[in-house]
Amino acid sequence: MTDAMQAATDPFQWPVRVYWEDTDAGGVVYHASYLRFMERARSEWLRALGINQSTVKESTGLAFLVREMQIDFLRAALLDDELSVSVEVKERRAASILFAQTIRRADGVELIRAKVRVACVDVRRMRPVQIPADLIPGLPPQ
Repeated sequence: MTDAMQAATDPFQWPVRVYWEDTDAGGVVYHASYLRFMERARSEWLRALGINQSTVKESTGLAFLVREMQIDFLRAALLDDELSVSVEVKERRAASILFAQTIRRADGVELIRAKVRVACVDVRRMRPVQIPADLIPGLPPQ
C-alpha cells in the first residue's frame, strides 16, 4: 500500500472544543452541532490529503454532498468539553464514499457513532457523477 493510499484510508482525527454556540440553554451540545463537527472533520480530512474543495469545485464543477446519514447518539457532550472527531473510509462506490465517524470526549468516552455517505455531484446539474480516479489520492478503487 502506498503512503497516499494509507493516508486516505487511515482513521483521521480532528479536535473540537465545545463552545456556547454549540449548546442549548443547559450547556448540552445541541444535536445539530454534531453534524457540523463531523462535516468539519471530513473537510479537514480532505485538506490533510492536499485537496482544496473550492479549487475542486471551480476546476471540475464537482462537490461532495451528504446523501445519507445514520447517527447513534450515545452520550451528550457539554460546554467546554474537548472532543475528537474521527473520519474513516469504509467503502467507495462509483459516485459515493461511505464514512464511519465517531465523536469522543478527551477521556475516550464515545459520544456519537455515525455512518455518512457522501455523493460526488455535478453541482451545475445537481446529479451524481463518478468520482474521478485521481480526485482523492489514495482512495481505494471501487
